[in-house]
Amino acid sequence: MDSTHWKEQVVELLHWRDLQRTGVCFGASLFLLLSLSVCSIVSVIAYISLALLSVTISFRIYKGIIQAVQKSEDGHPFKMYLEQDIAISSDLVHKYSELALARFNTLVKELRRLFLVEDLVDSLKFAVLMWLLTYVGGLFNGLTLIIIAHIAVFTWPVVYEKHQVQIDHYYELVNNQVKDVMKKIQAKIPGAKPKTE
Repeated sequence: MDSTHWKEQVVELLHWRDLQRTGVCFGASLFLLLSLSVCSIVSVIAYISLALLSVTISFRIYKGIIQAVQKSEDGHPFKMYLEQDIAISSDLVHKYSELALARFNTLVKELRRLFLVEDLVDSLKFAVLMWLLTYVGGLFNGLTLIIIAHIAVFTWPVVYEKHQVQIDHYYELVNNQVKDVMKKIQAKIPGAKPKTE
């Protein structure tokens, strides 16, 4: 499966094109995250595994009884899935590990640039962001933020699609205000040069 096909599937999933598929994906993943907020990860994995095993063992026994009563030779009910090749190809692993390594290296370079104050204004923006995150961290733990982000990922595309004009208008207003404030701050900081766009 190429990356464009994969991206199209993700877009269709997040835009709720197939309500049943998106609903199952959203509900199952939200249930998993909420379970992790109540129980430890070991307990969640154990309970989900037990539930899945209960379903598959029950189905296997049920099919075995039906085959014995009807004297049919249908075979193993999960034979089709057992014969599927689920191995991940080494090419796919190399492709995504190289992509992850490139992103990691970019992140490390950007953090070095920010922490070693290559550009004073960018470092100050980063400091303000980190300061704001201290307040966010005081209000929410990491898992709560992941749950909020998860809900946002599944709701924002639909909301944006319906109200794109208004959202773009207000975003532009806020963006212009932020740029004006940053220009004023840059003008007052000695040695800070405004970026050419």
